[in-house]
Amino acid sequence: MADDYYTSANLITFNESDLSFDVSDVLNDAPVLSALSAFSVDGTQLKYVKKSADPVVGFRALNAGVDNDVATYTQVSVDLAIADASFNIDIAAAEGYRLGPAAFIALQMQNHMQAMMAKIENELINGGASDGFASLSEELDGASDAMVVDAGGTEADKASSAYLIRSGFNDVQVCWGNQGVIEAKDTTIVRSAAASGTFPSYYTAVTGYVGLTYGSAYSAGRIVNLTNDSGKGLTDDLIADALSKFPAGRGPNMIAVNRRSLKQLQNSRTATNSTGAPAPFPESAFGVPLIITDQISSTEAIVS
Repeated sequence: MADDYYTSANLITFNESDLSFDVSDVLNDAPVLSALSAFSVDGTQLKYVKKSADPVVGFRALNAGVDNDVATYTQVSVDLAIADASFNIDIAAAEGYRLGPAAFIALQMQNHMQAMMAKIENELINGGASDGFASLSEELDGASDAMVVDAGGTEADKASSAYLIRSGFNDVQVCWGNQGVIEAKDTTIVRSAAASGTFPSYYTAVTGYVGLTYGSAYSAGRIVNLTNDSGKGLTDDLIADALSKFPAGRGPNMIAVNRRSLKQLQNSRTATNSTGAPAPFPESAFGVPLIITDQISSTEAIVS
């Protein structure tokens, strides 16, 4: 039976009780973020310990001693990133909306929140934002790393990755600051600058705090250098190689891939299908669910 854990949909709340959409609505474009285990902290900083080495244990003879050796943990302190979905809209656009300005502002709020969640998912996978947080790709950034499998593709800037993630307590988790509350401030009328002159606009400030924890060296794995080179796409053999790097009983509970990798995996299964019929799009590999996301690109640099 799969482990149950809280997700972002269970934890995130909006300070505005009259918003016309549910948290799950804004997570639709962020399937990995939606599936990951999540927790909240009171403030805007996260402190946790990450295990870097197991203790040494063994056997001893009667009345004989043993050396004492404990597990090694590293304390990690993370300033959570500020996720900003604030927006500013021309009063004329809002008041020209057929359902009125309040409905237009609510629509913009939902659109911006959806875009923010997708941006957060992009950051937790790829990183790169100067004010963002540590990502999976930055943790697994070498083709010879212990938890990395190299598919061997060589097409420059046309590579992709697949991420095998163990999410849950003491593994990969999303952390939301301020007890998971995303603040949507009251909309105000402000004067905005244009290329020439100014115009009146509705401004709404929307902010939250978020980060990612990486529980141990075995919390995630990555298949790198997946390309369109012949024989260098995603296959079950590559996934099996990656799965074999996880400790027994502590394997991943999701595999994140993009649509190209999904198609490559489907093609590899079609080639070995005894019925001759095309294989369906895969939903899992070796019992581990596949999650399809557009936040994994097909234009990555080759990982060396």
